[in-house]
Amino acid sequence: MITGATRGLGLETARQLHALGHTVHLGARDPERGEHAARETGGRVLPLDVTSEESVRAAAELLSAREQRLDVLINNAGVSGAHLTAEETTAENMRAVYETNVFGVVRTTRAFLPLLHASRAPVVVNVSSGLGCIGAVGDPEVREAAVPDWLPALTYASSKAALNMVTAQYAHALPGFRINAVDPGYTATDFNGHRGRRAVSEGAGIIVRMARVAPDGPTGGYFADHGALPW
Repeated sequence: MITGATRGLGLETARQLHALGHTVHLGARDPERGEHAARETGGRVLPLDVTSEESVRAAAELLSAREQRLDVLINNAGVSGAHLTAEETTAENMRAVYETNVFGVVRTTRAFLPLLHASRAPVVVNVSSGLGCIGAVGDPEVREAAVPDWLPALTYASSKAALNMVTAQYAHALPGFRINAVDPGYTATDFNGHRGRRAVSEGAGIIVRMARVAPDGPTGGYFADHGALPW
């Protein structure tokens, strides 16, 4: 199941996983967009707004009626928030972004845990960002090697750093799961006005790879195409 699956990385991830033989459920806030995405990818629409407890609970119940288990949860839904400097940023700006990027992940993961526990090899992939790498903020060498497209973004970057810790904590609490955060890189999507230098098919690659991680594969990690990222 993929949250935010109607466009960009979520849509492309759904397309690639379906092509590999997976049954894909498309988390969609907008039913019309969801139906279009389903026709495009071969997936099934799952009405879902990660900012709503009621919506997430209903989505988990609906998926439970469809399937006996969930093998892979991909927490992809995310927002960038207003483009403000650190001095301009308010707590309200941050709360709006955290509601989707952090609280939405916790809300969704918790709701789908029973279905994940029913899987023989449950996997959770949290779509993070290189901007969540704390080491890259103050170390130009780390930045050049790990996050070449780094830029200052207090609200968004801190939400992804928080998501990385959420990932590590879940991995520690659930050792039978494979739970990892991934950085798709600066990918051209609606999210950034298609300014990214990577094609969406490239950006989705690390998400798909970690969605298919083996039961003895890594967990509690933070990965990009080129390997593990520093926290």
